Amino acid sequence: MKETLKPGIRYEHKYIVPPTKTVPALYPESEEFTAMPEVFATGFLVGFLEWACIRAINPHIDWPREQTVGTHIDVSHLAATPPGLEVTATVELIAVEGKKLVFAVEAHDGVDLISKGRHERFIINKEKFDAKVGAKKVGT
Repeated sequence: MKETLKPGIRYEHKYIVPPTKTVPALYPESEEFTAMPEVFATGFLVGFLEWACIRAINPHIDWPREQTVGTHIDVSHLAATPPGLEVTATVELIAVEGKKLVFAVEAHDGVDLISKGRHERFIINKEKFDAKVGAKKVGT
């Protein structure tokens, strides 16, 4: 971690929703998902918010040796967004508790506020993390 990793870091990330990020594309092997409306999927929305948080703090950690993983997400999904609209995530680092990072997050699609909440990430050493995951794979 660099000394610049402090609460108050803000980042805005924009993305045009393609058809591949809609509910039917979330689990194409699911008959239930494929029958649902073609709107930005909550699962992809969560990933988009994580992406914005990662971009916000990467300049403030020793990337790529240090990385962050999501550990908690508590967000609403308030409005449907069809493909073709641009979504904007606005994130702010509100707390640094050791290696735990807490963000306030929200997203807007140009018409509606589509999401608001909190997200937590944890700083990892990529090499150590990969070794631990590798050992878990061997044990199964």
